[in-house]
Amino acid sequence: MRDLLRESRRPHRVRAHPYAPWFAVGAVCIGAFMGQLDASIVTLAFPALEREFGASLAAVQWVSLGYLLVLVALLAGAGRLADVAGRKLVYLYGFVVFTVASAACGLAPSLAVLVACRLVQATGAAMLQANSVALVVSSVPRARMRAGLGMQAAAQALGLALGPALGGVLVATAGWRWVFWINVPVGCAAVIAGRYLLPRTRQRGRGGRFDWQGLVLLGASTSALLLAASVIAGLELPSWSVPVLLAVAAGAAIGFWRWEARVPSALIDTGLLRNRVVRAGLAGALCGYLVLFGPLVSIPQVLVAGGTGELVAGLVLTALPGGFAASALMGDHLLPRAWGDRRRCVAGAMVAAAGCALLAADPVAEGWAGACLALTGAGLGLFVPANNTVVMGAVPERVSATAGGMVNMARGVGTALGIAAVTLALHLAGGSHEAGARAAPAVLAAVALLAALTASGRVVRPGAGPYPGRS
Repeated sequence: MRDLLRESRRPHRVRAHPYAPWFAVGAVCIGAFMGQLDASIVTLAFPALEREFGASLAAVQWVSLGYLLVLVALLAGAGRLADVAGRKLVYLYGFVVFTVASAACGLAPSLAVLVACRLVQATGAAMLQANSVALVVSSVPRARMRAGLGMQAAAQALGLALGPALGGVLVATAGWRWVFWINVPVGCAAVIAGRYLLPRTRQRGRGGRFDWQGLVLLGASTSALLLAASVIAGLELPSWSVPVLLAVAAGAAIGFWRWEARVPSALIDTGLLRNRVVRAGLAGALCGYLVLFGPLVSIPQVLVAGGTGELVAGLVLTALPGGFAASALMGDHLLPRAWGDRRRCVAGAMVAAAGCALLAADPVAEGWAGACLALTGAGLGLFVPANNTVVMGAVPERVSATAGGMVNMARGVGTALGIAAVTLALHLAGGSHEAGARAAPAVLAAVALLAALTASGRVVRPGAGPYPGRS
């Protein structure tokens, strides 16, 4: 029993191999691939789920939003737990939970059961995502961090790229249940690879009593915020619930900040958020994933409504993550090597903004939409690895999983807001999906410009260290 709670050693042949750091990155990439495959493939199942269960888009979107609520609420806690108990241990158990829950999702007899299984799946995903960035950072030499994080981002993009096409094929042939069952073989392979290729945790955070109060306050704040966004987007709740939910989100956020500042074993070291580099990086992560996931909902809806088949819609949508993957892998060759991460962030965000603005001109033409999505993805592929490198380079290794969890939490909020914003645009457009599809990319272009402005102002106050937090 004790062995189940202890990180296993890698075989000596793996540890001594000159490419051992990249073996570890490869193992992490399996999880990055599977997580984003699941995220992108599910959006292609929305129309099928609407037909299967006779539900509205506002109800079906909870297959994604319910997942994101739990994911965002648990990421920081999973990161804190991993920094103390071991990142490899928490990561592998996260795979087990995610894989079993994926099998259960495919067996769900109703929409309510499917959403419940997705909540369990999100628990495993939080254990994975809170550790993925930290495992890469702790596995590769510091000078190669951006390359390692670029490989991880490319694996995420590959999952996103394959998801729409694979989702279209599965939904059109085998049925929507295979959208979830496809995770099972990948998850089994990932557990085996992680056990033998991932290093044990060398530097751990301080132990102590787990901060359950902080977890509850953080979960209440993020959940209320995302619920309010969903109500605005068309979820059938009373209109007065929006100000109530926003008030709850604000109150819980203030309570969380005050609690974390005085509790000994805080869920999040508030010193991380006092660092301007970290704050700007988290804002950038939110904006980047809002831009990335907005089209994953809007494009299938508008193309399918216009008579395009689900398979063709999936192929068009593949251009977005395809551009992301190519750019993330080739970023060092696409831009001058002398450019720092800050400049790469600005350039990537500007390219993504241009792609979204061009998409707003004609979102229903399949060829034009694919080209604009590829340009948007290429910009995000430059932005995301550089942004992650800036954040992780500003924190010590002992809190790397906590910082990685915060990055992924910001991504999760951005993803949920992207889904909600696009759903709102389609809802406000009434029966005109084309009108909603024109408004959505215009909003996404503005968010990408905001990411560029945030990156351009990313500085540390003179005299401040890279991590002005607790010693």
